[in-house]
Parts: sequence; structure tokens; C-alpha cells
Amino acid sequence: MKRLTILLAGAVLALGSSMGRAANDDIDVSRLSGSLDQLANDPVLGHYAQAEQARARDALAQLTQASSRERPHALYLAERRVDLARAAAQLQDAQAKLAQLDREHDQIMLESARRDAEAARLELERQRLQYQLAQEEAARLQQQGMEATQAAEQAKAEAEHARKLAAAQSRVANAAKREAALAAQAARALRSQMQDGDTPPPATKPRKKGKP
Repeated sequence: MKRLTILLAGAVLALGSSMGRAANDDIDVSRLSGSLDQLANDPVLGHYAQAEQARARDALAQLTQASSRERPHALYLAERRVDLARAAAQLQDAQAKLAQLDREHDQIMLESARRDAEAARLELERQRLQYQLAQEEAARLQQQGMEATQAAEQAKAEAEHARKLAAAQSRVANAAKREAALAAQAARALRSQMQDGDTPPPATKPRKKGKP
């Protein structure tokens, strides 16, 4: 009877210990499963690290099937697999955000390059128009200079022509004066001669006879 009592007590203790281990197994599995489900249902991280999440679920399945001797190692592997799945998801999310930032930066740089190119094109167009205006102004001034030179040359020619005409007129006037002077002199001479013809000749004294 006493021996039976001892056996029953041992069986109860073994059953209690087994139930305790099963409860602990359920707590660990539930904890890791809940962490993995939380990761899978995360709106940001859930679609990352799919391979790592699958390996973590395999590790959980092996944990539920592990013997009491293999359980510590299986629990360690399951915990590391769950942690690795979350870390991999966070890393991939960070890489995706970094890639997005790189794309945005590239877009900003491209837009900046486009603006710089447009500004350079506008500046080049402004310089081209300025150069064209300068050429047109230089051509206008050159034309004005040519016209002024031609006008000066024409004025010089007209002045020279006027000078020659004045000199010719002066020579004609001098010749006319000389002719007038000669004519006046001839008229005076003629008048003087005429006046001398109208005066009777002086009387001659009679010669005395006997005298030669």
C-alpha cells in the first residue's frame, strides 16, 4: 500500500512536471508566434524579409516538435530566427527609404541641372542678342561715319569748286578793270587829242627882209 502511494505520488509529480513544461512550451511558442505575427501584420515591415519570416516559422514548428533535450537549442534558434526576421525587415525598410531618398535626390539634382541648363541657355541667348545689337550699332555708326566722310568730301569738293570759281571771277574782274582802265586812258587820250585839234596853231612872226 505504501509503495502504491509512492508510485501514485511520483506519477502525479511527473504529470505535473510534464504539464508545467508543456505550459512553458506554449508560452514560448505563443510569445514567438505573436512577435512573428506582429511583424507579418505590420503595414510597413510586413512585406519585407519574407524569406527570413519563413525560416522563423520553420524554427517555431521545430520548437513545437523538439524533445525536452533538444528544446533549449530549438528555442534559441527560434528566438534568433524571429529576431533576425525583424532585423532584416527593418534593414530592408531602411534600404528602401534610402533608395527613395537617393531617387528623390537624383530627381532634385536632375531638376537643378535642367534649371542650370535653361539658365545657361537663356544667358547665351541674351549674350547673342547683345552681340547682335552691338554689331548693328557698330554698322550704324560705321554707316554714319561713311556718310559723314562722304558729306565732308563733298563739302570739301564744293568749297574747292567755289574757291576756283571765285578765283576765276576775280581774274575776270581784274581783267575787266584793266580793260576799263585802258579804255578810260584811251578815251582821255582821244579827248586830249580832240581838244588839241580845236586850238589854232600859234602865229609865226614875219621874217625881216635882208635877213635870211
